[in-house]
Amino acid sequence: MSVITAPAAAPTERPVSRLESLLRARELGIALAILLVFGLTTLNNHAFARVASIQQLLIGAALIALLGVGETLVIVTRNVDLSVGSIVGLSAYIVGDLFKYHHNMPVVLGFVVAIAVGAAIGAINGFVTTVARVPSLVVTLAMLYIVRGVDGLIVNGKTIDPGSIPKAFTAVGYRTLFGIPWLAIIVAVVVATAGYAMRSFRSSRDLYGIGSNPDAAVLAGIPAGRRVFTAFLISGSLAGLAGALFLALHAQIDVSGGTGYELAVVAAVVVGGVAIFGGSGTVLGAALGAVLLNTINQALVASRISAFWNGAIAGGLLLVAIAFDRWLSLRVARSLQSAEGAHRDL
Repeated sequence: MSVITAPAAAPTERPVSRLESLLRARELGIALAILLVFGLTTLNNHAFARVASIQQLLIGAALIALLGVGETLVIVTRNVDLSVGSIVGLSAYIVGDLFKYHHNMPVVLGFVVAIAVGAAIGAINGFVTTVARVPSLVVTLAMLYIVRGVDGLIVNGKTIDPGSIPKAFTAVGYRTLFGIPWLAIIVAVVVATAGYAMRSFRSSRDLYGIGSNPDAAVLAGIPAGRRVFTAFLISGSLAGLAGALFLALHAQIDVSGGTGYELAVVAAVVVGGVAIFGGSGTVLGAALGAVLLNTINQALVASRISAFWNGAIAGGLLLVAIAFDRWLSLRVARSLQSAEGAHRDL
């Protein structure tokens, strides 16, 4: 029996290893694209390579990359979270309002409150999606408008000004360590931690199984509902953290905080190699996608090209990424079918 089993295992492993190598190549391709855009822009405008400019690139991409971590977990399971931008705005204002009326509140508590607000909204998204079985696109789009409405009622035309925010809190947004912004360091730690967890823990790997084939995942004993709920919970929590960091970076907040972030995050995640159809992708790729889109945006500004091109380029990259993911998934499916046919012939 060992003679029969050994040849059968080899064909089924080949497409998987090929897919993994393609994903790694895609991340490398994104990194090379970042370097290419940066290099060409620097040739046109040498100021683009200054330390201050590079720091601005990292800061500009940091929040989208952070939101991209949670969005990756959700999209990998064939779902989507469109409420992240509204969570950023609401959590940022709530923390700012607390600082305004409680001047002695510990800085750490501000981050805790923001994460708790995001986690509560994420839990609602996950509960309705998994228990009520409402499509996540509908759930999170509705939550986007609900949270924006609640935010508008709470804000009521008011603005939290910089004088209300403790300097120890805003320091996270502008201080650097060895020239690297603290904001970028925090996000890098989150990306590295999430990336390690996605590779190392079975519960995280289950997300890929759910996204690849939800029915097969359930038959295999994977607690799909619990895993998807956890993905939404983490996405909401990270969006809450992003709200606190948004407040630390800008030192002020009004009702427009976080507007439009949800579309930027989805674009960065998909451009970064996370399949919109679920089942594949990495948080590192999503972070690189955020850096690439922000680098393109800043390159247009440095080259004195209309900012309207930024949206057009981002949309074009999004279409190319989705088309590539579709082509890749069909090719892998054909490879698996060929492997199964060869196995049956044996």
